[in-house]
Amino acid sequence: MRTAIRALAITAAAALTVSGLAACSSGSSGDAGDSKTLTYWASNQGTSLQNDKEVLTPVLKKFTKETGIKVDLQVIGWNDLQNKIQTAVTSGQGPDVVNIGNTWATSLQATGAFQEFGDAEMKAIGGEDKFGKVALSTGGAPGETVTSVPLYGLAYGLYYNKKMLADAGITPPTTWEEMVDAAEKLTKGDTYGFSLAGGSYTENSHFAFINSAQNGGEWFDEDGKPTFTSKANVDGIKRYLDLMQDSKVANPSNAQYDNATQSTTDFAKKKAAFILNQNNANATIESLGMKSSEYGVVALPAPTGGEEIASFPAGINLSVFKNTKNKDGALEFVKYMTSMDTQTTLDKPYSALPVLAEAADSVEDEQTKTFLDIYNNKAKPLPLVPAEDQFESTVGKAMNDMFAKIATGSTVSEADIKSALQTAQDQVSQAAG
Repeated sequence: MRTAIRALAITAAAALTVSGLAACSSGSSGDAGDSKTLTYWASNQGTSLQNDKEVLTPVLKKFTKETGIKVDLQVIGWNDLQNKIQTAVTSGQGPDVVNIGNTWATSLQATGAFQEFGDAEMKAIGGEDKFGKVALSTGGAPGETVTSVPLYGLAYGLYYNKKMLADAGITPPTTWEEMVDAAEKLTKGDTYGFSLAGGSYTENSHFAFINSAQNGGEWFDEDGKPTFTSKANVDGIKRYLDLMQDSKVANPSNAQYDNATQSTTDFAKKKAAFILNQNNANATIESLGMKSSEYGVVALPAPTGGEEIASFPAGINLSVFKNTKNKDGALEFVKYMTSMDTQTTLDKPYSALPVLAEAADSVEDEQTKTFLDIYNNKAKPLPLVPAEDQFESTVGKAMNDMFAKIATGSTVSEADIKSALQTAQDQVSQAAG
């Protein structure tokens, strides 16, 4: 989600239609439709919507050549995608196939609007065994038939500027305390230890979750009821806010950064020594002139004594709207997009982690290995409950407000955090009825 993803939150004003055809609705529109045309909503994974057009168009043309099925592609920015999907669910007018942030999988599954990948559907796309177990586990609620399958794998990592650290005699940190100490030493003048997306509710909710997980915290109980106000959750958020508030290693202007690309730009322009971002940030970093040899990545360190949780298994999944008029074609498209050949083609420009078991075994790049280790061994799934999307929006937006207060010189206390989380919890509880 991606949040996501990626960076997962690249700002976009509108969708691009890149097939040259008029936007063709799926069977959900109630029109006759065209069984030889699929409408596909793709999330913005590259450096821009135009970049996605350039990456995906030849891949989709190959699919059309092989199958005779045309693809009407619309690339949608992360600021708009979730709302467009929710509108499509409500109206019954949507695409045939859609990319989703995998953190939304359970919430969208609960709507009943998406095709289940049962035995027949899984066989049609090549079988569930082709996917890595962690990747496939993101497809829906535990114990239920998944309604999405993995497309691109993502995980958070701590990016660091090699030269800045080396010049200061600092090695990559292995604990939260070491990281903060290093960031304080590297904060000088207009250069900060960190750049944060403090105005992005998706990024903020993700780090609320990760920092709480390092404390052993949970956001929902076994019955799916919110438990937002626990000490582990409050302390985790406080630790993250204190990068700006207490340690002052993040520029107060970061409170206005409403997507991860802005903090990534600071990093690429040498205005920050550290950023927390997902692996697809590489494309943006290098497009801005920073060489791959100039930066490294390690897992986000936990505080001393904390649990070694550095991310959640993030990424992009594919879902098929249940009322598509071309189910067979939609499944053929999912099979194609999750084939070894297509995955190999797309993982490189999108700096994505492989979601296929076979592909993961062949990784040689050290940085990719680092991210895969985080993804497979140091990641905890976001709450697999229908209200997960409400957790992200209510808690994330509460954190937006808290960063804004810090940026204007106010202090956010533990009591303030608990009060804000109580309000968020009440909102989620009320929505659940």
